[in-house]
Amino acid sequence: MIEQKELKTEDIKKSAEEKSCAVEKALSYVTGFLSGPMCGRCFPCALGTYEMKARLQNIADGRGRDEDLAAIGRIAGNMLEASMCKKGKDTAKFVLEWIGSDVFKKHIEGVCPDKTCVAMIEYRIVPGKCNMCGLCKDACIYGAIHGEKKKPYLSGYLPYEIRQKKCQKCGDCIKVCPTGAIILVDAKERETVGV
Repeated sequence: MIEQKELKTEDIKKSAEEKSCAVEKALSYVTGFLSGPMCGRCFPCALGTYEMKARLQNIADGRGRDEDLAAIGRIAGNMLEASMCKKGKDTAKFVLEWIGSDVFKKHIEGVCPDKTCVAMIEYRIVPGKCNMCGLCKDACIYGAIHGEKKKPYLSGYLPYEIRQKKCQKCGDCIKVCPTGAIILVDAKERETVGV
């Protein structure tokens, strides 16, 4: 029989704090808590944590509403007060620490200030900066970048563009672009960006 290493709340907290977005931090912590240390013996943790995770996922995926935010605050408050163990109380404290930040409100509006939540960002190529070298297209293993490499003394090339439905938002294209022509934009505000 393979022995599984028990997750500790300290390890979960350390892993969650490595995320840059507060919503991702909270979601990571709650997911880690559900995967290991939660015993499920008391009502607030057993039911509340699953509901909290679903609502945090909605917010991270760009489907969040004010009702989700209110429910998360209520659930975490109940866990802090009524959980029978320190693990449940620590989880509630961690979520409550971040839920008061403006980041959650911004997510409800459809914007991730840290530009890390993949549902709320898009990679775009700025045509004026693109030298049509094709390095981004070569780097994209998902085939999301379309366009033609520029050749001397010829014209009429298709400019490079990123097909959003194919883009996995891995960032490999940004790493190889020599001119900084690939930028991250808020998916909600893409119409106002001059790209």
